Amino acid sequence: MYNRGVMRSTLLVLSLFAAVAWAQDRPGLFFREDWKEIPPETPISQKHVANPDLILTLHGPGASGLKKSHHDKPADDPYYLWSGQAEGNWAMSLRHRTMDADLTGLAKIRWRTKQAGFRELRIILKLADGTWLVSDQSDPPSTDWRIREFNIGDIRWRELDIEKVVEGRWVENPDLSRVREIGVTDLMRGGGSFACSRLDWIEVYARGVKRR
Repeated sequence: MYNRGVMRSTLLVLSLFAAVAWAQDRPGLFFREDWKEIPPETPISQKHVANPDLILTLHGPGASGLKKSHHDKPADDPYYLWSGQAEGNWAMSLRHRTMDADLTGLAKIRWRTKQAGFRELRIILKLADGTWLVSDQSDPPSTDWRIREFNIGDIRWRELDIEKVVEGRWVENPDLSRVREIGVTDLMRGGGSFACSRLDWIEVYARGVKRR
């Protein structure tokens, strides 16, 4: 007859192995961007990027209207990306200088944003093969700044025409093991303070993969 003490010990060891495996499967912070605390400027540019490992790219007919904004009042006003002056669809992406991001498994993206009007901020990705994607999940308008977390595994994706910043067909099971660029868009032009998107900071939790 099997010894109950041995059984308990075996179950405990298996549970510990499972806990370690689960922890190892949860990726750490790949990058965070919070923008430099320097005067507002249009358009936002590389000199506003706080993380030295990241390269900023602006896309779409409204790119030149994207502003790195800030107000002295209220005192807690952040330094943020603002789309209110964009005269066409726009997108912003960030690329790590040496690494791609593995967004499989338990990868996440977190950000602090505030949208107005009908604007809903979405995730965009550039895959290693050059394909651009835009997420079905989005962050809708709110009366104040809000932190939102996205589980990448729960998202469906459409193709993104990065020149026009317009969504296309659904893409089933895209390969997210090597993502070259990560960014945001609301797929709309700006409409001033009453119809815009704002991005305070963005965090990507993923494994880094040395770029080929």
